Amino acid sequence: QLSCLLKMVTLHGIPEDLDSYPKDLLLFLSPSDYAATGSCRQFFSNVGKANQDVLPREAPRRQQLLLEALACLKVPGTQIHEEDAEVLGWLLCELGGDYIRSSGGSLLKGLSHCGSFLPEQEEAIRDVLSSGNTTFGPPASWSAFTLSELSGLIPVLDHSILQHIPK
Repeated sequence: QLSCLLKMVTLHGIPEDLDSYPKDLLLFLSPSDYAATGSCRQFFSNVGKANQDVLPREAPRRQQLLLEALACLKVPGTQIHEEDAEVLGWLLCELGGDYIRSSGGSLLKGLSHCGSFLPEQEEAIRDVLSSGNTTFGPPASWSAFTLSELSGLIPVLDHSILQHIPK
């Protein structure tokens, strides 16, 4: 329905007020189509706020959007900075373990909203958290506040991390 609606909306070109339409429409639009009304950074910031459930987890379009976003943000290699992580929004949930490890703690806040992870992502999150090289510090220094900040990542924690958290 959304892709059909997008065809109707864009029948005579991209409307200048495209940002006033539901963000979910952008999931089916190319960033180059959007360029007439705004920057690719703004496009992906809006995509990151769209309902991720519109596209199934394994949908090729999700991976395509991520690759286009990384190119737009000019992400060199696999390290993503916090300001770019904010632009990506839920697209962070599509990142592989290499990105999670290389970016360290800058992705944790965004990743905590993902809901589910692939095994490779879970392992990378555990590696980052157990390293202690995040704003949260090592698990031995975590408090109840830290755990509430990490609430979306708690299911990923394993015994090797849990045993170090103070009671």
